[in-house]
Amino acid sequence: SVQSCHQDYFSRQKNTNIRLTLPVVCFVWQIAMIILFGVFIRYDEESDTHWVETKAHDNITSDIENDFYFRYPSFQDVHVMIFVGFGFLMTFLKRYSFGAVGFNFLIASFGLQWALLMQGWFHSLDPQTGKIFIGVESLINADFCVAGCLIAYGAVLGKVSPVQLLVMTLFGVTLFAVEEYIILNLLHARDAGGSMVIHTFGGYYGLAISRVLYRPNLHQSKRMQGSVYHSDTFAMIGTLFLWMFWPSFNSAITDHGDGQHRAVINTYLCLASTVLTTVAISSLSQKTGKLDMVHIQNSTLAGGVALGTAAEFMISPYGALIVGFFCGIISTMGYIFISPFLEKTLKIQDTCGIHNLHAMPGVIGGIVGAITAAAASESVYGKQGLINTFDFTGDFKDRTVLTQGGYQAAGMCVSIVFGVVGGAIVGSILKLPIWGDPADENCFDDEVYWEVREPATHHLLFTI
Repeated sequence: SVQSCHQDYFSRQKNTNIRLTLPVVCFVWQIAMIILFGVFIRYDEESDTHWVETKAHDNITSDIENDFYFRYPSFQDVHVMIFVGFGFLMTFLKRYSFGAVGFNFLIASFGLQWALLMQGWFHSLDPQTGKIFIGVESLINADFCVAGCLIAYGAVLGKVSPVQLLVMTLFGVTLFAVEEYIILNLLHARDAGGSMVIHTFGGYYGLAISRVLYRPNLHQSKRMQGSVYHSDTFAMIGTLFLWMFWPSFNSAITDHGDGQHRAVINTYLCLASTVLTTVAISSLSQKTGKLDMVHIQNSTLAGGVALGTAAEFMISPYGALIVGFFCGIISTMGYIFISPFLEKTLKIQDTCGIHNLHAMPGVIGGIVGAITAAAASESVYGKQGLINTFDFTGDFKDRTVLTQGGYQAAGMCVSIVFGVVGGAIVGSILKLPIWGDPADENCFDDEVYWEVREPATHHLLFTI
């Protein structure tokens, strides 16, 4: 038919675009990174060979004082979350596992290089030498930056091309570095686990992009939008990796000692509480009392998101359980009621439900952080404890806890604005018909961008 011929023609055109554009973008970007790293990036004093001289000068007697030994275990855990946890969490679609894990791998590797530069320019550029000095903490922060873009990827999973993902990541990392600088440096808000800076921003950034890229005919690929038994099992692997390592995520860049220790305990308890309420609400939502795997894969993680800001605060163990209790309820109810409303009424096609796992819990985390900060007292924290926890030093030495609570709330508003406005602008760029995105009937299918080595008959039966 004429319509079929037109579809084949445009499909060939898009395949041609991706064959030419993706290699060019990857090669040009990597060459640019080599040049920029050569100009700006250097080892910091703890990763440089002059560490021996630094030890002697500062009277350091052991290499164990090197920050590597404090931060590397947390870095390992965060790195696994980025590449394994996020990647496998998105493998629930029946025919998009290659895209979920493979494109996650691509944009994380692409983004972390740009993040080291962007965050370095904003946070650690030496005014005397014009260089950025990086160490293991820089690698953790770059992974955090990339996490915001991977969250946004969840909203457009299966509906965009790899080139669109690279463009989305380029702008996402840039926006992230700016909003992070405003929230952490100018407002001096505390957000060790990134409820505001990472999850709220990444969630609303992805949702805004998805809204701009709305596909009214997405039902043409409805046959590919569901899951099958083995794809849900693979996605659960991602959930378990994220769940186990989330205490490291929330504590990775907190102060050595009590702050890091407290953040691990609080996150650990909050996550456990979230699992129980998620299971309860999931079972209650079904007439048969059975569990929905979508809820178990996603809502069980919401507590880790929501406790990111307050993880290092004296929220108390029972307070962590309370946060987890309500997050499990709110996130699961979001999948049941809010996601259908967003798609039907607001035209937001959120493939992974990032609004329920990241955006809403991120806002909850910002609110919890603001309340906990405003309620802090010297009797609970101690005078020096308040100074250490909220970094009331230098220009901020006279700040009160009530003022700190206000700035915490302001930080959450900044992250929402950057996510929504930035996502709308980037979405408009991604909507240009030059990126080789899949046709409506080919969404959520690996065969558009990947060599899928399986017999055609098997594919036919699988699709049916």
